[in-house]
Amino acid sequence: MKNFDLNNLIRENIRKMKPYSSARDDFQGNASVFLDANENPFPALYNRYPDPHQRKLKEKIAGLKKVSTDQIFLGNGSDEAIDLIIRAFCIPGKDNVVIPQPTYGMYSVSAEINDIEIKSASLTTDFDIDIDSIQKAVDANSKIIFLCSPNNPSGNLLSLDRIRTVLNTFEGLVIVDEAYIDFADQPSLTTWLSEYPHLLILQTLSKAWGLAALRLGMCFASKEIIAVLNKIKPPYNINEATQQLALDHLTHVMQKEIWVTELIKQREQLKEDLKQIKTVRKIFPSDANFLLIRIDHASATYQYLVDKGVIVRDRSKVVHGEDCLRITVGTQKENDFLINALKQL
Repeated sequence: MKNFDLNNLIRENIRKMKPYSSARDDFQGNASVFLDANENPFPALYNRYPDPHQRKLKEKIAGLKKVSTDQIFLGNGSDEAIDLIIRAFCIPGKDNVVIPQPTYGMYSVSAEINDIEIKSASLTTDFDIDIDSIQKAVDANSKIIFLCSPNNPSGNLLSLDRIRTVLNTFEGLVIVDEAYIDFADQPSLTTWLSEYPHLLILQTLSKAWGLAALRLGMCFASKEIIAVLNKIKPPYNINEATQQLALDHLTHVMQKEIWVTELIKQREQLKEDLKQIKTVRKIFPSDANFLLIRIDHASATYQYLVDKGVIVRDRSKVVHGEDCLRITVGTQKENDFLINALKQL
C-alpha cells in the first residue's frame, strides 16, 4: 500500500493520550531491592508484578516466527488483540469494520461491544474471498477488514491472490487471523509484513501448541501498529504464570510438530470414515484441525450426539452453512467413538 500513513487511521484521542506508566515501565535492568510497586515483599510464589512487555517470551517467539520483538503484541488470547485493534482505530458510532461471513464470531462481538458498525460481506459458496462482495461493503468509514485463513468454521485457506487484492486496494487495516496455520501446508503471511504496513497477523498458542487454557494470543504487525496496541493495553495483561509456562512450552517444538503431524493424519482418516456415513452429503476441504460436513438433519444429529456424550458444533445457521456440523479432530479413540455413534444413527 503506497503512501500508507498510520496516523490517518488512529483515533485522535488515542493518538493524544498519555499511556499509563507502571512501576516496571519506569525501571529497566537488574536490581536486588524493589520498593517501587507496593508489592508484598515476602517470598510468595507470585508476589512480584510480571514484566509488562513480556521481553523474554517475545524473544523466544521472535526466534520461532522470524520477526523482531517490536513486531509482536501478546494478548489475553487473540480476543484481546481484536478488541484493542478495534478500540484504537475505530471511532464509535462513526466507523465500521468489514467482516466476510461466515467466520470467527468474536470479530462481530468486539465490534458490537465498541459500538462499531459491521458491514457484512459474503464469502463464496466454497468459502473463499468474494472480492466484489467486499468492495461493495467498503465505504469511506471502513477502517478494518477481517480475514480468517484457514477460515473458521469452514477450515480452508483463503486464496493468496485474493488476499493480495484486498491488501492492494483497501486503505485501512487488514487483519488475517491464522489461528490454524500450523495445520496448513502454507507458510504464515508474517513474511508479507515488510511489504504491507497495514497488515496484521493473528496467531495463538491455543491450537497446535495445546495451550488453550493459558489464553495467550499473538499479533504480528509493523512496530508502529504494535506500539499503538502497547500504548492502550492493560499494564500487566499477561500474568507471570502464563509467561513462564508459555516460555517453557515453546522450547518443545518437536512435541508440537509431532502433535500436528498426528492431527493431520487423524483428520484425513476421519474424512475417509465420514465418507462411509450415508447421511453425510459433503465434507469440505480443511487446512485446520477440524472438518465441516453437510449432513442430513444436522440439528437433530447434533442433539443425538450430545445425548451420546459427543460434543460438536452445529453451524447450520451461519452463511452457507445449511445442515452443517463442525467436528474437531480428536484422538483416534475419540474419532472412532464419533464414527460408531453416527453409524448407530
